[in-house]
Amino acid sequence: MSDSQRVIEVSAGLVFRAGKLLITQRHADAHLGGLWEFPGGKREDGETFEQCLARELREELGVVVVVGKLFDSVTHAYPERTVLLKFFLCKLPTGEPQAIECAAVKWVNREELPAYDFPGADAGLLTKLIADQTLWIH
Repeated sequence: MSDSQRVIEVSAGLVFRAGKLLITQRHADAHLGGLWEFPGGKREDGETFEQCLARELREELGVVVVVGKLFDSVTHAYPERTVLLKFFLCKLPTGEPQAIECAAVKWVNREELPAYDFPGADAGLLTKLIADQTLWIH
């Protein structure tokens, strides 16, 4: 099976704090390089999506998060691969995210979010996030 036919399973975190949402920027040389995204990564064999997300945020950002409920699930076909993305609401009890395995880390408010370029797979999610004011009240 080629890469374009295999579905890549990805877990991503929606980390809200003080009315802002955590976003990270992809390295320029990565797939969809330079675009912004929600932190996370590929699920490994034997891992739940929640375990994957906790591991990825520890590795990529150096933080320990509490993974909460599933907020959205999206399957998106890019020309070169298909991804299944599961977005979970997360809490960051302590610590400050560091750009360990990404180009940049940013906290943005609801009004700022549309100014950032995200991958096509995130379009529907972005609309939901912007529409749901209750998510931003913390």
